[in-house]
Amino acid sequence: MKALRTPDARFENLPGYDFSPTYCEVGERLRLHYADTGPRDGRTIILMHGEPSWSYLYRFMIKHLSAAGFRVLAPDLIGFGKSDKPTDLGDYSYNGHVRWMQEWLDQMDVRDAVLFCQDWGGLIGLRLVADNPDRFAAVMAGNTGLPIGKGTPSDAFLKWQKFSQTVPVFPIGNILQGATVRTLSDAEVAAYDAPYPDETYKAGARIFPALVPTDPAMAGVAENVQAWKVLKTWTKPFLTGFSDQDPVTKGGEKIFQKLVPGAKGQPHAILKSGGHFLQEDVHTELSEMLIGLCARLG
Repeated sequence: MKALRTPDARFENLPGYDFSPTYCEVGERLRLHYADTGPRDGRTIILMHGEPSWSYLYRFMIKHLSAAGFRVLAPDLIGFGKSDKPTDLGDYSYNGHVRWMQEWLDQMDVRDAVLFCQDWGGLIGLRLVADNPDRFAAVMAGNTGLPIGKGTPSDAFLKWQKFSQTVPVFPIGNILQGATVRTLSDAEVAAYDAPYPDETYKAGARIFPALVPTDPAMAGVAENVQAWKVLKTWTKPFLTGFSDQDPVTKGGEKIFQKLVPGAKGQPHAILKSGGHFLQEDVHTELSEMLIGLCARLG
């Protein structure tokens, strides 16, 4: 497997992101990056990003949560951020991403962790929860899902999927801006582009939309069905915090609230003035919801 590694110089002086890098190896000697901040004796909160972002998306929440006394782990998926980037589209698969992140989770060896997941962070993270229920004390989901290939994808998703597979230059920073309510600074947009010196680094970012299970025959569906069987028995707290201005996942909170026992009685919220990347728009509200969730765990 051929993989590229973004030069460290690309990540110098990124606004708001000054966390010391930490790394581990997964798969075929692929280097996976994760931010690891806050006190080691605090409860662990795992923040999992999706497509086509990286842990830079969580820079505000990392600081808020670590200042509140939590250990915060924010990994970069393989193909994203400071993690290595296989160059062949065929190197990426849904189940392959889950395996890579399972290896990372095993190396972290966390217990009683709280997961916050958004976008593909949920498609992967919720699989980790289902496969490792003893490692997690609670889950918070925002603008995400766990699809099993049923139903008709939204027009917004189908347009996004087509765009991702056909546009000659995949404009990652502009994509983040287009799905965020607030106006990002030029430096913030550049920070989302930083992991990708050129198009050869973007195989993982490009292929992700095509890997979303939109048909029952697609890879990952059988495993997601099994994950749902676990989630339907999940009695630990399960909180949803979706935003009000995301056409891709609008209404996606309802299935979790309906099917996951632990979602009953939780203070779910639809956060106003939040786009798909709600971590950019309503990071304070999300952080406070997570702090409240952890407080209720005791």
